[in-house]
Amino acid sequence: MKELREIDRRLLEFKESAELMVDLAYSSLLYDNRVIAREVDVLETIMDREQNALERLAVEEVREGGSVDRALVYIRLINALETIGDAAREIADVELRDMDVHPVFQMSVKDSERTITAAIISPTSGFREKTLKELDLPKEYGMWVIAVKRGKRWIYGPGADVKIMAGDWVIASGPPDMEDEFVEAAGRKVEWDTEDE
Repeated sequence: MKELREIDRRLLEFKESAELMVDLAYSSLLYDNRVIAREVDVLETIMDREQNALERLAVEEVREGGSVDRALVYIRLINALETIGDAAREIADVELRDMDVHPVFQMSVKDSERTITAAIISPTSGFREKTLKELDLPKEYGMWVIAVKRGKRWIYGPGADVKIMAGDWVIASGPPDMEDEFVEAAGRKVEWDTEDE
């Protein structure tokens, strides 16, 4: 397989960051959790910096003889993804400002065909000491891991080579009817308590 150029690789990571921010923003409301909302805020700052770097790369391509039209497409994609990141930040801001979430919004999140759940990996879990590739959670449970919290550190959009350890908090997204089975296999559900963070 042909290796991606730097701008393509970084644009793909930028897209994944925007998707992750939306998932985390919804999680912050679902769990009424400021810790997750603050992570969205941090990611948005990182995305702002990366936006500038990516736009420079797009312009550099033109200077090196690349297509102006292609550079414009890159810049439009970059701006669209940054707008998604800004929207996720605004969602998380509801939690950061401790505002009441409208009941219709709460219902729409809870009645979605997709749920976001968080589980703590127990020392006896079959997930422990295995990589996400080995676990193949999308196939087994229909669940996609969007973040892992290990101690105070977050691993955003973890790759297939990330090994799950006992004590990890795994935040995953998938069908509501598989949530209980996934949590049971992992260990136990995270009971979010912002005061403990």
